[in-house]
Amino acid sequence: MQKGRPRQFDLDDAIDKAMLVFWEKGYERTTIPDLIEAIGINRPSLYSAFGSKEGLFQATLDRYRSGPASYVNRALEEPDAYSVFRSLLYGVIELVTDTERPGGCLFVCGTLSISDVPGSVSSKLAERRILGELDIRKRFERALEEGDLPKGSDPSSLAMLASTLLWGLSVQASNGAKRSQLNSVAEIALKAFPKD
Repeated sequence: MQKGRPRQFDLDDAIDKAMLVFWEKGYERTTIPDLIEAIGINRPSLYSAFGSKEGLFQATLDRYRSGPASYVNRALEEPDAYSVFRSLLYGVIELVTDTERPGGCLFVCGTLSISDVPGSVSSKLAERRILGELDIRKRFERALEEGDLPKGSDPSSLAMLASTLLWGLSVQASNGAKRSQLNSVAEIALKAFPKD
């Protein structure tokens, strides 16, 4: 068995650096030269480690969910539905207005201009957004079962409301909205959220 040369770069660091490039430029506008410059590796090393630009993008999406977008997981652990909703809204606002990071949300802004052909990067990203909404819906279903939401509440619609607000706040931040403006939107949404 022939041994290859050992990897000369840190895989986690490479994913973090690539994530910032994709987040800032989006999938379509990010080029292989952009990625190899940001990571500091050569083209063969990138392909050897990730297989393709799409493979690297998929790795960055996993990192994004477990890193910058981990506010979602923390929000789902809140003790009641209202706190879940509140934590989701303020979590996304904190993320998308962090001046140390690119604006907006990678899950939303990363592929807005790409086709939705099945199996494409865009459709895979849409699947991730759908799964995120499903996680929220399951949490609201649990809240309804526990009596934490008023009877007759629709967990599916509440999850769609939360997702719509998360993605909308992200797009608004990408368009230059200030944190104070996004907080005002969150305050209005919180007043509309059903409480027992």
